[in-house]
Amino acid sequence: MAKISDEIRNEFSDTIKPYQSKITAILAKERTVLNSIEGGAEDSAYKKIMLCEDMIYVSTLYMAQNSLSLKILDVKNNDALNESRKILYKAIIYLEELVTNFIDVAYTDLADKHEAIKKSSVHDRFYLIRKLGLAINLLELALGDNSKWKWSFVELKGRYAVVAKNFIDMRLAAKTYFDPGSDDYETTVLYIRLITKLLDQSAAGYRDKYELSTRRIDDMRNGIKFLLARNKLCLALGDKTNAEEIKKKAVVWKDKMNADQKSGSSR
Repeated sequence: MAKISDEIRNEFSDTIKPYQSKITAILAKERTVLNSIEGGAEDSAYKKIMLCEDMIYVSTLYMAQNSLSLKILDVKNNDALNESRKILYKAIIYLEELVTNFIDVAYTDLADKHEAIKKSSVHDRFYLIRKLGLAINLLELALGDNSKWKWSFVELKGRYAVVAKNFIDMRLAAKTYFDPGSDDYETTVLYIRLITKLLDQSAAGYRDKYELSTRRIDDMRNGIKFLLARNKLCLALGDKTNAEEIKKKAVVWKDKMNADQKSGSSR
């Protein structure tokens, strides 16, 4: 790699200053909002949704710095990308604090969580979830296939799938899904299709992580939990055929996990 001159480095430094200033300002605002939440603000749930949106924006500002580094210095800015990764975790955590990080959970158990954010429309929730998913995909693309974070994206995407699923009131959505006359019909159908895809991808992702990388039982367990969450979704939509097939698949995976455990403990 050719040596980068001081002139080029200074050009890069000057170019990213506006981005860094925005990041600094947003993170300062975050601290103020968190202080307000700790002080017992009545709209704390909505403030956390706002903080999630802000963190998504910050993650894109770090990715923009990487793009400028590639353009000006012809070098990937791994520090900026790693900061973007950490910020996206923060975005997810804000949603987890609202609707839990439980993979396989009864929809009724989330009733009080949805009551706290009932003024947030399904359109707004779907838009936020799509923005979060896009940011994750852009970051994964920027890091590349050979990134040391490759397998960590299974967890990141898994946690994203969970908040995407838990963020919508499925008790209401399951009814709207079959009501073309509802104003929320189209958005709800698209949202549920997205959740279906994310649950399938996370189940497969954790299975692959277990088979190809870690051999950790908790990875396989998570894969099974995502299958069971998918089973619950099918049942909520009255899709008993697919629900039964997915349940059978979960049993096969569990048998495989137990056999691997038994084989490992006997060595």
